[in-house]
Amino acid sequence: MVIVSSAPSSVSEANAAPAAARHPSASNATHPRQLSTAEIELFARVGARREALADDLIFHRGEQGRSMFIVQAGQVRLQFGDSVVDKLIGPGEFFGELALFIGNHARVANAIAAQPTTLWVVSHDAFSDLLDSEPRLLARFMQRSFSYLVASEQQLIANLRRRNEDLMVTLDSLRQAQTQLTTAQRLVQTDELTGLCNRRGLYLYLEQLQQRRIHDTTLGLLLIDVDHFKQINDRCGHLVGDAVLKAIADALRDAAAACDMPCRLGGDEFAFLAQITSLDELQARADQIAGAIRALRFPAGADTLQIAVSIGGGLCPLEATWTAWYSYADTALYAVKGEGGDGINVKHMDAGGDSPAFC
Repeated sequence: MVIVSSAPSSVSEANAAPAAARHPSASNATHPRQLSTAEIELFARVGARREALADDLIFHRGEQGRSMFIVQAGQVRLQFGDSVVDKLIGPGEFFGELALFIGNHARVANAIAAQPTTLWVVSHDAFSDLLDSEPRLLARFMQRSFSYLVASEQQLIANLRRRNEDLMVTLDSLRQAQTQLTTAQRLVQTDELTGLCNRRGLYLYLEQLQQRRIHDTTLGLLLIDVDHFKQINDRCGHLVGDAVLKAIADALRDAAAACDMPCRLGGDEFAFLAQITSLDELQARADQIAGAIRALRFPAGADTLQIAVSIGGGLCPLEATWTAWYSYADTALYAVKGEGGDGINVKHMDAGGDSPAFC
């Protein structure tokens, strides 16, 4: 609860509180916000006395103010927010003075009584009258107040500059962390040897397939398996085997449009998921891949090596899942393997046939 009374009838009433609690004994202030004895007596003569209990709100941030406050006894906490440290205003100190200097002024802090507090409230009109009657004393007060305000603004600017620098450092750290996270995610989704997507990358592509779909296209899946790959490793060594896998990956990349997904499923098995308009287009992709792989030639030591692949696939029914698509393509692939490899089996299968059917 806050109680406001009229101005005291005499200066002696203003000085009722003990001098040590009210203001310094020296005639001049020792702190920019500390009033001298003469200043306190002057403001007490024209001010209205106000009593505030602990936690009473004296004014709130954003409120339009026209009064300055002097603490006679107790303490007032100024809460600025925005990570600015609170200030405690004690006996003999003043706050809210901008309202006197510039008239209606939006308060920049909440003022709350930190304990039972006695205040003198000096209105804008009372201050204007004092300017006429006590110009020299008020001129010194205003000069000290403006110096304090300028110093406070400079400190605020310095603090904001430091905060801005800290924010820039934090933002840069976040960018680096994001880059590292993106790189880590890409590595997790990428086959280390060939640079193609691995199964994780393929599954992520399938999760986002609805957003990636191109109008008036259907999906086609090819499974590509290297013929006699174990013999290549055994005869030429694993370094040559790795070179073969990398070359096949390049052939798949060359055949892929921007919307397609070539990937290495593992070992010598690759997949090629394409958005196409017909089975003939899927057949053309398979022919391009197989032809490019047959044309591969390797350096001395493996210069007689000829690579061939078995390819099986077909069109993917949208109502089916990846598991079904893979099963259909795998069946077509092993039909080629059963005939000795180095061939392509891309076709429509009858729904009622012995093998799983694409539609």
